[in-house]
Amino acid sequence: MSAATDAEKLYTAIEETARLVGAPCSRQKVWPVLDAYREALPGGGVVFSAQAGESHAGELDYGLSVPASVSDPYAHAVERGLIPATDHPAGRLLAQVSDYCQAGEHFADCSVRRGLRKLYAHFPRNLTPVAKLAQLEAMPGAVAENVALFTRHGLDNVVMFGVNYQSRTVSLYFQFTAEGRLSPQTIGALLEDIGLAEPSAGTLAFAHRSFRANVTLSWDSPDIQRIAFAPPPGPGLELSKAPLPVGQELQAFVTSSPRAYDGERMNLFAVKWTRDKEFLEVCSYYQLPPGYEPLRQMTLHQEQV
Repeated sequence: MSAATDAEKLYTAIEETARLVGAPCSRQKVWPVLDAYREALPGGGVVFSAQAGESHAGELDYGLSVPASVSDPYAHAVERGLIPATDHPAGRLLAQVSDYCQAGEHFADCSVRRGLRKLYAHFPRNLTPVAKLAQLEAMPGAVAENVALFTRHGLDNVVMFGVNYQSRTVSLYFQFTAEGRLSPQTIGALLEDIGLAEPSAGTLAFAHRSFRANVTLSWDSPDIQRIAFAPPPGPGLELSKAPLPVGQELQAFVTSSPRAYDGERMNLFAVKWTRDKEFLEVCSYYQLPPGYEPLRQMTLHQEQV
């Protein structure tokens, strides 16, 4: 199947999924993104995501792989008109992280309403201490200011890094092993130290099973803006196991969003905290990533410990 055909099929799937969650979707906003990354569509993963709660109603995000032939994802996005060029450090940072960490792949995160939002560098074979990343020239000072807090609570090795060009924030993704997951008590203490919303017992127990946690910071403040925990993706998505109500608006998304593979649907939940609330993100894979099987094995292993 050609990349052009894959792009057309994906656009149709995005359009259908947007209808399920009540998100406005136009070809004018979505197609330039698919066209820019169509080379990666035949073999790359694609995931749809939506967040529960009235404040997130009418939103749909989708993530996809950046073609391996793209050496500088930021420059490529600027050249294709997906984001504006900037002299802000955000424009330099992804390349610095990718070079330092020897990134193996890159991803793009997009909104059906707002277009390309984030670019990620993924380096699972080169986990990098957060203290080292904090030294990069374009990195927000907030990362260095929070290194002691991160390490005190067991957040050390970074596996993925993202830059949001619309909000000018960064996201650090910390990797856990099944044996090295944070305890519910540690997660609770971390949230209290950061000053985020008070967690419920159910969300702490859920977050304890996570294989990754990500934190969001900016150039404008030393404060951590948001933190999220997500167990590995798995087959099926039992709403009864969600740590928070999914809400009626996401019921159809959870069970009926399009997918391009056979077998059980692959999904994941992520619980997120900001200063004033805790909420849930639900993700459904449209196309499975090349690393699907290792993720599945990680899920099975974590369920046994």
